[in-house]
Amino acid sequence: MDLDPVTCRRARLAKDARFDGRFFVGVKTTGVFCRPICPAVSPRECNVEYFPTAAAAAEAGFRACLRCRPECAPGTPAWTGASATVARALRLIGDGALEADGVDALADRLGVGARHLRRLFLDHLGASPVAIAQTRRLLSAKRLIDETDLPLTAIAMAAGYGSIRRFNAAFLASYGRSPRDLRRHTLVVRNPTTDRRSRGRDPHAGLRTPDSEHRTSDIGHRTTPGESVLPRYVFQLRYRPPFDWDALLAFLGPRAIPGVELVDGSAYRRSIQIAGATGWLEVTAREPGALQVSIEFPEPAQMLRIVSRVRRMFDLDADPMAIDAHLARDPMLAPLVARRPGLRVPGAWDGFELGVRAILGQQVSVAAATTLAGRLAAQFGRPMEPAAQAGDGLTHTFPPPAAVVAARASDIGVPARRGEAIQRFADAVARGVVSFEGGVAAGAFRERLLELPGIGEWTTEYIALRALGDPDAFPSGDLGLLRATGLGSAGDLLKRAQAWRPWRAYAALHFWTGGANATPAMAKRA
Repeated sequence: MDLDPVTCRRARLAKDARFDGRFFVGVKTTGVFCRPICPAVSPRECNVEYFPTAAAAAEAGFRACLRCRPECAPGTPAWTGASATVARALRLIGDGALEADGVDALADRLGVGARHLRRLFLDHLGASPVAIAQTRRLLSAKRLIDETDLPLTAIAMAAGYGSIRRFNAAFLASYGRSPRDLRRHTLVVRNPTTDRRSRGRDPHAGLRTPDSEHRTSDIGHRTTPGESVLPRYVFQLRYRPPFDWDALLAFLGPRAIPGVELVDGSAYRRSIQIAGATGWLEVTAREPGALQVSIEFPEPAQMLRIVSRVRRMFDLDADPMAIDAHLARDPMLAPLVARRPGLRVPGAWDGFELGVRAILGQQVSVAAATTLAGRLAAQFGRPMEPAAQAGDGLTHTFPPPAAVVAARASDIGVPARRGEAIQRFADAVARGVVSFEGGVAAGAFRERLLELPGIGEWTTEYIALRALGDPDAFPSGDLGLLRATGLGSAGDLLKRAQAWRPWRAYAALHFWTGGANATPAMAKRA
C-alpha cells in the first residue's frame, strides 16, 4: 500500500484527527511509532517513516508510543483500497481465526493459497497475516491494561495469549517493560502525584493524553438491593470525524426490538448473550471523536469480542472523507451528503437477529415488524437474570436459531408463509448453510440466502448491508429509494448507482434519511 508522503506530512504536522488510524508515523530517533495526532513535538521529516498499519510499523522494529497510544486509534477501514479477500481475512483474524490454526488454514477458508494471501497482505497492509494478528493481540492487551482493572491473567486470556509466559515475553520484546510495569505506569498517569520517578525516561511516556482522560477502572458496579452485581467496563471507541450520531439513532430507534433493544434519548442499549452468559451494553456519544460503550457482563474474557462487535455495529472504521467526497460527485447526492456529513451504515449486533427482523418486515410497516420481533423475543428468547437487566427496558435476549426453528409463528401473529420463511432461515443458520462469520464471501452469502423460500433480492441486500456490513450492498428494488431518487425502475436506479460504487450502501442511507420523498417509504420498510 503506497502512502503519499506529502499528504502524510501535512496531516501529522496539522495533527489532523481525520487522518487518525489511516497511517502511522515511525520516529527513527526514539524508535516509537505514533498516531498522526500525537501531542509530542513533531519530529523532522528526515526522522520519520510512514506506515499503513500499526503492524507494519511494528514489523519495521518500532514500538507503540505510550503517549498517543496507537491502540486507541480508529480501526483501519479494511475495505478501503484493499481486496475483498483481505477484508474478509481481517475480520476472521479479528474473530481469532489465527489463535488455533495457522495461515494455511485461514487461506483455505478464504479459498486462496497461503503464499497469495501473504502477498495480498503485504501489498495492501504492509505486514503479513501473522504480524497483523500479533500486533492486534498486543495492542488489545495494552488497552485492557490501561483501561480496565482486570487481572493480568484475565487480560492475557482475553487477548488470545495462550500462556502468561508468552504474554510477558511479548510485552518485554515490544515495550521493554512487563505488563505489570506498564500497569504501574498507567496508575501514575491517572494520578501523577503518586510516584513521579516511575514515569521512566521515554520521551513519549508518562504524560496524560486525551484518551487517558476516560479510564474504565473502578467506575462501579450496580448495587440493587437483593441482587447479584455485574462488573461494568467502559471503553472509548475512536472514529474518524465527522460522525452523524443523531441519524444513526433515528434509524435504530423505530427498529429497536422491545425487551432486547432500547433507544433512550441519546443512548442505545441492548441485551447481549455470548457463550451462554448474558449482560447488556449501552452506547453513547459523550465526547467528539469517540463513542462510549458501557458493558455489564460476567465474563471479562469476552470484552474484546464485545467491543469489536460494537465497532462493526456502529460502522466506526469507515472513512467518511473518502466516502463523502466520492458520493458528492453526483449532483443527486451532493446536497444530501452536505446535509448529513459522516453518515454511517447502521450494522447489527447479531446477523441472525437482523435476518429474522428483515423477514418480519416484509410488506409491513416498521412499527408492525418491531411489534412482531418483540413478541418473538418475549415468547422464545431467554429471560435475562435480574442482575443482568438494565432497568425495566431490557428483559430478554433474542432467541437463537434452534429456538426459532422450534417456534410456532402463529403464536406471535405472523402469517403462515412468512413464518415458514423464518423457520427455514433459522434452520439454515443453525446447520451452517447460511453463515455470518467474517470470512464468508458476499457473493456466496447472497446465493445461499436467495435459495431459501420467502427471501428475495430486497431482503438479501438489506441483510448484506446491515448484517455483513457490505459497503456496496444496494437494495435497488426498494420503494423508498425509487421514490427518493425519482427514477422509474430498479434497472434505471442500478445504472445510476454504478457511479456510487463501492459505497452504494451509504448512498442508500442518504436517500433513506434525507431524500425528498424518503420518509413515507421508510415507514414501510424493515
